Amino acid sequence: MDSNRLSTASVVETGVDIDPAERRLNELGYKQELKREVSLFKCVGFAFSTVGLFSPIILYGPSFAYTGPVGLVWGWFIVSFFTGFIGLALAEICSSFPTTGSLYFWTAHLAGPRYGPLASWVCAWLEIVGIIAGAGGQAYSGAQVLQYIVLLSTGTNKDGGYFASRGVFYSIYFGLCLIWAILNTFALKVVAMIDVVSLYWQVVGGALIIILLPLIAPVTQSAEYVFTHFEKSTDLTGINSTPYALVLSLLFSQYALLGYDAAAHLTEETKNAARNGPMAILASIGLICFVGSGVVLSLTFSIQDPAYLFDPSNETGGGFVAGQILYDAFHGRYGSGTGAVVLLCVIWGTFFAGGLSSITSAARVVYALSRDGGIPGSRVWKKLHPVYKVPANAVWLSSVITALIGLPVLGTNVAFTAITSVCTIGWVGSYAIPIFFRMIMSEKNFTPGPFHLGKASRAVCMVAFLWICYSTSVFLLPTLYPLTLESFNYAPVALGVVLAFVMSWWILDARKWFSGPVKNIT
Repeated sequence: MDSNRLSTASVVETGVDIDPAERRLNELGYKQELKREVSLFKCVGFAFSTVGLFSPIILYGPSFAYTGPVGLVWGWFIVSFFTGFIGLALAEICSSFPTTGSLYFWTAHLAGPRYGPLASWVCAWLEIVGIIAGAGGQAYSGAQVLQYIVLLSTGTNKDGGYFASRGVFYSIYFGLCLIWAILNTFALKVVAMIDVVSLYWQVVGGALIIILLPLIAPVTQSAEYVFTHFEKSTDLTGINSTPYALVLSLLFSQYALLGYDAAAHLTEETKNAARNGPMAILASIGLICFVGSGVVLSLTFSIQDPAYLFDPSNETGGGFVAGQILYDAFHGRYGSGTGAVVLLCVIWGTFFAGGLSSITSAARVVYALSRDGGIPGSRVWKKLHPVYKVPANAVWLSSVITALIGLPVLGTNVAFTAITSVCTIGWVGSYAIPIFFRMIMSEKNFTPGPFHLGKASRAVCMVAFLWICYSTSVFLLPTLYPLTLESFNYAPVALGVVLAFVMSWWILDARKWFSGPVKNIT
């Protein structure tokens, strides 16, 4: 459909060429405040960095323990298939509403004046919680990979290598949050450059693992083992039920495939965003699904001894299965784990870029919601830096909260499970709300953008919505048995507290003044 359809007579002709997305932004009631200088390629790089090719690498081991290779390999293909439906649904909506507020803004318009305020309120808070938890997940993963890089570089678990204490671990976590805040405040062009470099970094790093690892590994597993072998490690997980184990084995892929909506958060900074925003969403999903499948297969084919992966006396102390696979392959071939350390450094770089992009996304959502008066102290959080024209206060608020949610790592080993669960439930759950209202609304009330699904829209939205309902509910389940303070999944508690606060605030106060997105031009 011609993008000219996005313009209306309400836009005053000034005689000056204007980006189509800026024109559409004006029609939706917002003036152009952020610098519109992001290209399609940079937008794809940003979305791809936020998703992160190696984001779930920490979960490879736990997922492998549930069912062996079957759940990991086939789970990736299953989740990739359904993620495509979510991407298509979001891309269509993004094309119609290319705004930084993205999900919650879309929801307000799609739900209509009666349900829009409450729906957008809930969507906005789910999204903020999910993205900030996502940044926390990246910081945790980055700190953990660095922890094992140091361990393998200083002698391994077998030879007295240095393993960072919880205090040092949190210091690394905090340091990452601080660096991300500084870069997002004073060096947006550097952030954009890192996002582009990250795209190449991840693709090249993924290619190295996909191509080199099976060639280097002294032994490779058979296709029969990789695609059909089923084995429960009940002694590690405490789970005897086969269906339950299969469901949990998909957590690896479900956590990996989220965050592609990040492209939508940059639409007020992206050229021709009504076209480039949707294209960036779909391109990032396609890239991550394709390259990610290669990484999963390469790691699984290159396993030397499945029984040794979780051995507490192995080189990684049984705590990092993916790292152990890399180490076994290089050490078995060359008698040294240096190659594994190099590849782990590549993986660490993706966590750095992913967390950086997550803070960028979180700040944009906080800024957009503050612009509409939806956050306490909105006047502070919506301010832009006078020189760099970025929502600097929102950046630091997001970074501080990210640093705070990491504090439990000082006292418990299940903090990462809670962080990843809250991230997935909040982030992916926020996708469900605009998709649901797009699915049930009348077509005559929807103004399509250049990317439009036509008659397939309702069916695509239905599949996407049902998959989101299933996948988010799985992250509420216990992941280890028997249930103890150390094995309990605290995500339902954390999410329950947040939702109770958000809904209580709505009932007692916010419903009186929050009406959804507030126009700042007429």
